[in-house]
Amino acid sequence: MKAMKRDISSRGELKLFLEQTFSTLDSTLANSEARLREKEVGTVHFVGQGIVRVSGLPNVRSEELVLFPGNRLGLVFNVDPEEIGIVALDHSENISVGSAVRRTGRVLDVPVGEALLGRVVDPMGRPLDNHGEVVAARRLPVEREAPAIMDRAPVTVPLQTGIKVIDSLIAIGRGQRELILGDRQTGKTAIALDTIINQKDKDVICIYCAIGKQSADTARVISVLESFQAMPYCIVVVAAGEDPPGLQYIAPYAATSMGEYFMERGQDVLVIYDDLTRHARSYRELSLLLRRPPGREAYPGDIFYIHARMLERATHFREELGGGSLTAIPIIETEGQDISAYIPTNLISITDGQIYLSARLFQKGMLPAIDVGKSVSRVGGKTQLPAYRTVAGDLRLSYSQFEELETFSRFGARLDEGTRRTLERGRRVREILRQKQYRPLRVADQIAALLSVTGGALDGIPLESVGETEKRIQQVVSEQLTDLCARIEGGEPLSVQDHNSLLELSRSVVGSELGRHRDADF
Repeated sequence: MKAMKRDISSRGELKLFLEQTFSTLDSTLANSEARLREKEVGTVHFVGQGIVRVSGLPNVRSEELVLFPGNRLGLVFNVDPEEIGIVALDHSENISVGSAVRRTGRVLDVPVGEALLGRVVDPMGRPLDNHGEVVAARRLPVEREAPAIMDRAPVTVPLQTGIKVIDSLIAIGRGQRELILGDRQTGKTAIALDTIINQKDKDVICIYCAIGKQSADTARVISVLESFQAMPYCIVVVAAGEDPPGLQYIAPYAATSMGEYFMERGQDVLVIYDDLTRHARSYRELSLLLRRPPGREAYPGDIFYIHARMLERATHFREELGGGSLTAIPIIETEGQDISAYIPTNLISITDGQIYLSARLFQKGMLPAIDVGKSVSRVGGKTQLPAYRTVAGDLRLSYSQFEELETFSRFGARLDEGTRRTLERGRRVREILRQKQYRPLRVADQIAALLSVTGGALDGIPLESVGETEKRIQQVVSEQLTDLCARIEGGEPLSVQDHNSLLELSRSVVGSELGRHRDADF
């Protein structure tokens, strides 16, 4: 009897629930009106390598996203009366003539925010690392206007690379645009990686943008960043060589937008574009396929503009706007050490300086193979920590004098005592500027090493023992002059007393090293 009552009660509740549900649906349908929405659909009439030509879409806009069958994306590039030229952002093998193409009504944008940190993504923000979807709170357009002149502040804070020759002679500031160029396999990416590794615990967000590189090379870079615990403050944007040229073209713009999110929040960002030579080639390929008129070396006439509008977005904001910065380090590849080629000269004129890697120095084993004579930073002197200014002038003078005299001395002429001393000092300067990869040095260690060579403390040391003596000097300075090291790192200038203390300690270390060598020989 009780079971029957429960059954009747549950049936009554179900009947009441269904009546309420249907009543709600009836009222919703009665109040709703069917709206007709216009959708523009075009037709594909040509499919090429990375590009598609479409008819129809009368109201489509330049740089608008369009959708092909299979949810494949394209970017409107040419808007002509007869046809629309579209750059494929996905592989176009499954797009055929006669396929429908639809407008999306939005411009190309990418996800931004903290969710991207530690991730490897493509230029569309899609994950490539098998760590799940990227859940970002915001999206920003890939193409954005550069900050206004009045919103910018002078570049005054250094971006320490941890590389002695760069931090002392070609310093980079936060908000600067510094170009790295050189022949293939001369260590361009190695400098970029050392710079990223050196930003650990310095509150700098790093974005590495790989454009047109082989997947194995990019995987090697990611492995290095993971092994040095750099991925938590890094974003890796990858457009591999096997990806469509359209994806390679938008990659650096997408990376810049990801960095601008952090910059606008008052943080410091470093973006490395590796490399813009391949980016220029992908743009040339797209332009030729879309029948844009070619210019010098078959590049289109706006090749300068596509890089200028991107690198102009690197800046240092005024304090009222948060004080954030975006530092751009583009990399380009030269052929036969020719820095007067079309793309190198374009980028040299856009950026605030260049770091030139010499194949000749690389072959001699002088690593990093930076040619100090052809490298320059048009901003760096104002951003250097004061301690560097004590040694940078003497270091550059000694090195430039040495290079001139070394060339002259090869003719076998008799050299006076002063010239021989200059040559010996120069050889030690060159030796002290050697640095192993993935071994960035803190500022105090660099100052101790550079001051010991410019002050003459290493003049009596055999050339092959300079590296070992340098390590010993850095170790002793860290142990015995802790307060001085802290003041150097804090940005205080070197006083005369500090200068003398460092030099005396270096000489004492050199003396003990020489004594040890003599005892070993005996």
